[in-house]
Amino acid sequence: MRFFYTVIFYLAMPLIVLRLLWRSRLAPAYRRRIAERFGWFAAPDFSKTGKQKKCIWVHAVSVGETIAAAPMVRALQKRYPDFPIVLTTMTPTGSERVRALFGDSVFHVYAPYDVPGCLARFLRRVQPQLLIIMETELWPNIIHACARRHIPVLLANARLSEKSARGYARFRTLTAALLRELAMVAAQNAVDGDRFVRLGLPAENLVVTGSIKFDIDLDADLVQRAKRDKNAWSRDGRRVIWIAASTHEGEDEWALSAHRRLRERHADALLILVPRHPERFNAVANLVERAGMALARRSAGQIPDGQTAVLLGDTMGELLWLYGCADIAWVGGSLVERGGHNTLEAAAWGLPILTGPSDFNFREISTLLENAGALRKVADADALAQALRELAAEPAQRAQRGEQGRLVVENNRGALQRLLDAIAKLLR
Repeated sequence: MRFFYTVIFYLAMPLIVLRLLWRSRLAPAYRRRIAERFGWFAAPDFSKTGKQKKCIWVHAVSVGETIAAAPMVRALQKRYPDFPIVLTTMTPTGSERVRALFGDSVFHVYAPYDVPGCLARFLRRVQPQLLIIMETELWPNIIHACARRHIPVLLANARLSEKSARGYARFRTLTAALLRELAMVAAQNAVDGDRFVRLGLPAENLVVTGSIKFDIDLDADLVQRAKRDKNAWSRDGRRVIWIAASTHEGEDEWALSAHRRLRERHADALLILVPRHPERFNAVANLVERAGMALARRSAGQIPDGQTAVLLGDTMGELLWLYGCADIAWVGGSLVERGGHNTLEAAAWGLPILTGPSDFNFREISTLLENAGALRKVADADALAQALRELAAEPAQRAQRGEQGRLVVENNRGALQRLLDAIAKLLR
């Protein structure tokens, strides 16, 4: 099965490259550094930094996984200072987030395509001691190539929905073979863990750690900066600020519609609008201008004043800070069928949270926050506008719901330490 998978991947390679070039029309970064995806890049000489030759390879496919991996990577840097960290992503947005979070403290390169030639070149260059794959990136040849070279592979913060499990079950022979080659799966919960075992993972290779997304670290300097800017933009709390975070195409219009209705009662309300994908930044800016709303753009260094209706978060790596500047959070990818995005960053800041009905990527987290009264689901733009109006008029309700969310985050910490314990066993 893996042989036929590999043949199909090789045959599809021209289409894969064409797709990169097609996507680069809107996001030019997709046409850069293409050679890295084939395993061609300048190999780092870790010995010059005083570190050992072999590294810890962490793979995080895109932005969400990179953010989730950040506390783990920082903990690994402290616990294993002699091990260099190689952090791979598949998307330019993930690459930008790596640079924003870690600078030059890790070596970033695009992950190789899942075919033997690309993998062999990559592994010769970085020589990993351990591969940590974030969440559910099950690449048969990557896992097999590492197993052949006696490089343990850990699937960290792993989740597997029932829908995804049914998809993998259609290729049960291939799935079972690659799961048997994993050294360990650190699952977010027992239900997801059981799905891995049913698909072929040896039960002794499963550990339930919880989600490391709860182990959010709000740096003291970041908190101070957000507090200062929020006070300035809100005129010491007299102006309502809400954030529409990680929005997808179609959601920006709903956010602007809800904002217009909010400003009927709160004329100076400020919306911080943060599109999920950078290739959409200019298009969203045009939407705001066509809506007749005064716009400030972060990329231009513009600071919202009393006349500004919308601050466009068209930069990378600033979402966590922008959450800290808001009173209310609506998390996108949820009014369109994208499965939602991480709501825990907003909860860590103590914000009341609104989402749409689509949350299959974060269902357990959404349920925890909803049951605690910290999260409310809205079905459409009208319901979003109504919820915003209610929260804007009730500061005490905002504070109560925000505190309930913050407590959910605090009470579920600890997964990071359990994951580090699992990593320690594989590095012995």
